[in-house]
Amino acid sequence: MQCTCARPEVEILDPAGDDGWDRLLASNSQSVFFHTSAWARVLSQTYGYRPCYAVVRAGDRLLGLLAMMEVRGLFGAPRGVSLPFTDYCPLVAVNETVREHLVHSVLEYARARHWESMEIRGRYDPAATASTSFYRHILPLGMGTDRLFSALAANTRRNIRKAAREGVEVRMSTSLEAVDEYYRLHCMTRKRHGVPPQSRAFFHKIQEHILSAQMGTVALARYEGRNIAGSVFFGFNGKAVYKFGASDYACQHVRPADRVMWEGIRFYAEAGCDSFCFGRTEMDNDGLCQFKRRWGADEQVIDYFKYDMQRDAFVGESSPMTDVHHRVLKRMPIPLLRMVGSLLYKHMG
Repeated sequence: MQCTCARPEVEILDPAGDDGWDRLLASNSQSVFFHTSAWARVLSQTYGYRPCYAVVRAGDRLLGLLAMMEVRGLFGAPRGVSLPFTDYCPLVAVNETVREHLVHSVLEYARARHWESMEIRGRYDPAATASTSFYRHILPLGMGTDRLFSALAANTRRNIRKAAREGVEVRMSTSLEAVDEYYRLHCMTRKRHGVPPQSRAFFHKIQEHILSAQMGTVALARYEGRNIAGSVFFGFNGKAVYKFGASDYACQHVRPADRVMWEGIRFYAEAGCDSFCFGRTEMDNDGLCQFKRRWGADEQVIDYFKYDMQRDAFVGESSPMTDVHHRVLKRMPIPLLRMVGSLLYKHMG
């Protein structure tokens, strides 16, 4: 990838060291929550990843951004990911010249650091071939909560009303206690799906850097004296994101997940957000796609791009998890499953 046009100045920096970073982000409507300094702190402090954000700015205006972190695997050379444990982290650029120079600078940096590959999760290069793709679902919030509720699928409205009749109550909190309650449900849900949970330390960093800064919230559904479902939401620059969700499967009959999701949507609509993102969904996960479509959201495609430095080409990506892995993990007790997650996730990203 060569570029011969006049080159804007590209900085490579750690956003955690820039006090005005989030104000700079807010100057560009293409920026999303996952570009923030808070999310960078969570990832780097939990897992030791090296932030290397390529930035083009003009005074207090953000002209371009390609956010990367260096991830070291158990074996082999390091790699760049934009960003680990992130559904969507698009390249931001006001024009094609800025985009080309961001890409060129990151490739130079990657070669100097001897990366084996780099992965971009979202908008990147119009000429590139995606390594894998997902759906994401975006709900516009500007119509007001009454019209939002009326636009829901009939069975979704029924489920929300049923949860209310059954006495399911939802509260929003940014406290560490709420995070720990969510984490208990998170471990139960990950075990049911045969996937290791993230570490408790990861969620504590979310509370420290995101929730305590009022950039997110935990919604917990309570029923008969205990918490039976929960979700973690983030918000920045008028855009809300559903990031994590979990529930006690034994209480599915009172539909707490629908009630939690609705209260999250209502919370951000009343806070003045313009949109609500339901996160990424695998394209073959028909059940989850149907669940998200019922909220009236627009379905979009997220493309991921993986560039192999040795081959100097975009390549496909295979999933590290197989059905055999899932079956084995489902049988593990939660303490052992948590240990597996703590050991592996630092190297996976």
